[in-house]
Amino acid sequence: MGSAVVASGRTDAGVHALAQIAHVDVPSPVAPATFVAGVNDALPYDINVVDVERVPARFHARHSAVARSYLYQIAVRRTAFAKPFVWWVREPLQVDRMKQAAAALVGFADFRAFADDDPSEKSTTVLVNQIIVEPHGYLILVRVVGSHFLWKMVRRITGVLVEVGRGGLAVNRVASLLTGSSELPARLTAPASGLFLERVFYEQPASDWPLVSAVETALRPNFPIR
Repeated sequence: MGSAVVASGRTDAGVHALAQIAHVDVPSPVAPATFVAGVNDALPYDINVVDVERVPARFHARHSAVARSYLYQIAVRRTAFAKPFVWWVREPLQVDRMKQAAAALVGFADFRAFADDDPSEKSTTVLVNQIIVEPHGYLILVRVVGSHFLWKMVRRITGVLVEVGRGGLAVNRVASLLTGSSELPARLTAPASGLFLERVFYEQPASDWPLVSAVETALRPNFPIR
């Protein structure tokens, strides 16, 4: 096609994507269905193009995005088949405590303690719009919606919430992690296996869209793209 494919962003190694967005300039018009079929024929089994649409020339998959959401799946029991897509936490988790801790991380703040990015080279200030923690069968789902995300940020947020849920970290200590350079979030980094880039938004997201597991989302007939 003679043009680079530009994605909405990168994820940590081992992290999955439900609805990654990318753009590419093509030299001549092509029917979307033909494009999807041709690209999928050339892709490995674990990458799948779901949909294609024409966009204005000024559209940019990364720079045009106004928000992103990540979904983390915590398993509350041992699982064989789903192991690559969850973090199995053996200890009982108190979801109410996790919700209280999540509320302390919502807002515009410096998340340097939650990232491996160098604050001297890149701003570590992020707007976190929403963090939802909900039980879902044998899963606990954690959704984090924000303007953008730093390297390992969502995995460390999840790790801190799990430690609170286990009872190993007081709820009232979580807010203090945003005021310094604590090494605690790094020590609590959740595994990459349970994390999914869920959505990329080009308009401000609604606050009440359904929270469902990654498998349910991927198999829905109205799979959300944008």
